[in-house]
Amino acid sequence: MQAPEFKDFAKEMVDYIANYLENIRDRRVLPTVQPGYLRPLIPDEAPQQPDKWEDVMADIERVIMPGVTHWHSPKFHAYFPTANSYPAIVADMLSGAIACIGFTWIASPACTELEVVMLDWLGKMLDLPKEFLACSGGQGGGVIQGTASEATLVALLGAKAKTMKRVKEEHPDWDDHTIVSKLVGYTSNQSHSSVERAGLLGGVKLRGLKADENLKLRGETLEKAIKEDLDAGLIPFYVVATLGTTNTCAFDRLDEIGPVANRYNVWVHVDAAYAGSAFICPEYRYLMKGIETADSFNFNPHKWMLVNFDCSAMWLKEPYWIVNAFNVDPLYLKHDMQGSAPDYRHWQIPLGRRFRALKLWFVLRLYGVENIQAHIRRHCAFAKQFEALCVADERFEIFGEVQMGLACFKLKGSNELNEDLLRRINGRGNIHLVPSKVNDVYFLRMAVCSRFTEPADIDFSWKEVAASADELLAAQKK
Repeated sequence: MQAPEFKDFAKEMVDYIANYLENIRDRRVLPTVQPGYLRPLIPDEAPQQPDKWEDVMADIERVIMPGVTHWHSPKFHAYFPTANSYPAIVADMLSGAIACIGFTWIASPACTELEVVMLDWLGKMLDLPKEFLACSGGQGGGVIQGTASEATLVALLGAKAKTMKRVKEEHPDWDDHTIVSKLVGYTSNQSHSSVERAGLLGGVKLRGLKADENLKLRGETLEKAIKEDLDAGLIPFYVVATLGTTNTCAFDRLDEIGPVANRYNVWVHVDAAYAGSAFICPEYRYLMKGIETADSFNFNPHKWMLVNFDCSAMWLKEPYWIVNAFNVDPLYLKHDMQGSAPDYRHWQIPLGRRFRALKLWFVLRLYGVENIQAHIRRHCAFAKQFEALCVADERFEIFGEVQMGLACFKLKGSNELNEDLLRRINGRGNIHLVPSKVNDVYFLRMAVCSRFTEPADIDFSWKEVAASADELLAAQKK
């Protein structure tokens, strides 16, 4: 098969992608297939001779699309958004064509250098302290991780390395095992499960601390836990403050947590995976008050900022703790420019990395900051629109506070009633929601996820919720 034919196929796929996205409203948001549906639809073995391109294209609709959950449909309200835009898609195509593995500067200088500059652009958009920015001339800088989960683990390992060095200087007779057994980190009981998982992967103890009545972790709670652990002979070393929790988009009090952690020499990592995108809007920056006390900060442009997955932006004030912890330097990865530019393999868990900065570059240039801000503000307004519809129906109530593009709500009544409601909503197949549970209260989450969403889509989604409630309550009366 000749290369020009493949080139023509690629152009056809571009048209298919555009048609898919522009008509995504017409597709059922949640598939109806059962586990194992796909195997009978394709042969048991790979073909010995090439299939026809036309057959491959036909099989996208026959085999793949029946099993796709359409995250970019305006009817998809589950989890949090995963970003999507044409500038990011075409940048990913270019990244795939260049196909470099940018683990060192020399492996593809543009891959590293664009990433350094894009993390500075992005950091300035959020008004991060200059200590986080490479352009400030200090020690800090940014890196694109695959996910916020990776960033949490990387920060934990940096905090672990920093604390172990300090403790060894104070107690030269203690071995590594003794020190690690005494390390303890902290997070809210509202934090994402990936924080707990980071502790497991990092081989250290993490304590889940109780959030207050507004589901925020407070400084006094952290200080009490630190004092308890110091009295018990443990070594506090790491705390995660979440700005925009998964359950309800609650914001820990970083302005209280940070100063407490700083006093006790505890590394502060800020996880703003979803909500961090909103900090490009000045009116939301009050929610990151205390950011100057953090050692590391992370958010996902691939959630809400029109940059396709994967693109998780992380900044560190002192990245050398990560670099030193991860530094394995075989001869075949050395180069003459070492020390003059970052070798990002030392800033992350995997060795290999794609040219992800292209997505940021394309999106920031082709949208501009003002249009991205407008996108964020529209989603926040849609959540308020849904809230207004919900409170106008006396059968329902809002759970917590509507924050960013998330509205949490429930039927007045038992957890079981709301479990039945969710089954009916998702069973109808017209919209897709997921639940959560806080303090033994079960509720539904309505996240605004699609860049195609319009006010009419929010009205449609509410009508689906109300109709499902009508069905459920009518059935109960029979």
